[in-house]
This record gives sequence, structure tokens and C-alpha cells, in this order.
Amino acid sequence: MQPHPQGSPPPPLVRLAHVGKVYDSGTIALADLTLDVAPGEFISLLGPSGCGKSTALRMIAGLGRHSSGLIDWPTSAYDAAGEPEREIGFVFQEPQLMPWATIAENVRLPLKLARVPRARAQARVAETLEMVGLSAFADAYPRQLSGGMKMRASIARALVTEPRLLLMDEPFAALDEITRTRLSNDLLEIWQRTGCTVLFVTHSVYESVFLSTRILVMAPRPGRVIGEVAIDHPGPRDTAWRQSPAYQAGCRRVSALLAEAMGQPAPA
Repeated sequence: MQPHPQGSPPPPLVRLAHVGKVYDSGTIALADLTLDVAPGEFISLLGPSGCGKSTALRMIAGLGRHSSGLIDWPTSAYDAAGEPEREIGFVFQEPQLMPWATIAENVRLPLKLARVPRARAQARVAETLEMVGLSAFADAYPRQLSGGMKMRASIARALVTEPRLLLMDEPFAALDEITRTRLSNDLLEIWQRTGCTVLFVTHSVYESVFLSTRILVMAPRPGRVIGEVAIDHPGPRDTAWRQSPAYQAGCRRVSALLAEAMGQPAPA
């Protein structure tokens, strides 16, 4: 890791420069996607289905290869094969918990794969379960948990390794509105408490404005960023923030960009 000059902004955790993705079928999923993810940001990728949001996330995670352009990790070490040490956690749309394992065992899995000593891993699992409000359910099995609690377990599993970058692919899409709102509140607390950087995929304008420091709006295939909106709200993001004129103005700006991305008239 190279130090950056004093007074200058730190280098991004990950940089995408003119990234494209073309599948074997000839489908162009992404074209000229350029994005810097700075430390501490909460960035939402917002756009209609088929615009390549999830594809971009998976390529950042190393779960798929880009066809063109560059994905660089400026502050990470690279191994002999040229692969970066990504230091990421990934939360999928479905919790994908092992049904035969307890919640604590599910959360411990990344540490087990990394050969972290059991005593140290158990302490870290307990700390992470407390963070997501699941301490009382450490010995429960996934079938005994609600949908929101399963998602909390999935978030805990992603956080247990203390990643620098948390990738979240529409994690709340399948949840009811009340649970979704509660988890959004909790996610902001976790983000502030851990100091990690978040890249969040969503279809929801309201969710993106509530959560994000910056929103990137993507157009449909070939996926590309057509604009961004910064959400500068240093105060608490709570019910009062959701009802504020500033929040509503942010939603209008993002909705107008999304309508442009979909080739529709801007909402009144």
C-alpha cells in the first residue's frame, strides 16, 4: 500500500475504468462503466432490471470477468497470479444460509475457511451477532428465523471478517416494507459503527436516498452510468429525515434521472 500525499484525497478502494461485459451469447451487459469507490462511502447503484448492476457487483467481487476496461484495487496487494486481496463481504438477495448449521456456525464459515483459530473466531462471531441483534439466536437454525432475521444473519456472515468493502445485491428486495425500513435503519448504524465502505444495489429510489452518500443511476442494456446524485445529510437519518423537504428533493432528483435512464418523461 502506497501512502498518499498529505492533504490529498485517499486513493479509492476499487476503481472501474471503462469496464465492459459481453456474454458469449453476444449480449452486451455493461459498456464503458467508470466508477471510483472511495473509503467510507455508501454508494447505491440504482437502475431498472437488466442494466448490469448485479453484474458489476459480481465482477468487483471476482465472481466474473470483465470483457474490457480495468478493475483496479489501488491500495491492495496483488498475489503472484495478479489477483488482488479484495477484503470484501458479499450479501446476496437471498440469505443463502446452510440449513443444517446453526446461525453461529453459518456466520463463522468465512473464518473457518480462512483457518482462523476457533477461540478467536467464536469471539468474533459473538461480537458480530451482537452488532446485528441476533445474540439470542446464535444456536437457532435458519428455519426458525423470519426473513428479516435470516438477512441479518447473512449480513453478519459478510461482516465477520471485518471487510473494507461490503457489497450488497438487493438484500432487502424480498422483505416486507416494515422489515425493510427497520433493516435500513440498522444497516446505517452498522456502517457508521464499522467504518466500512458499502456498494449497494437497489431498485428503490426511496431506499437509495435514505441510505446513500452517493447514488449512481444506470441506464438499461448496455448498462452504463448516466448520472449521479450526492446526498449530503450529516445529521441522523431517521423518520424525521424521511419526512424532510431535503429527503423529498433528493427523491425527486433521483426519480428524474431514473426516468431519463428508462426513456420516460420526468415525474412531476
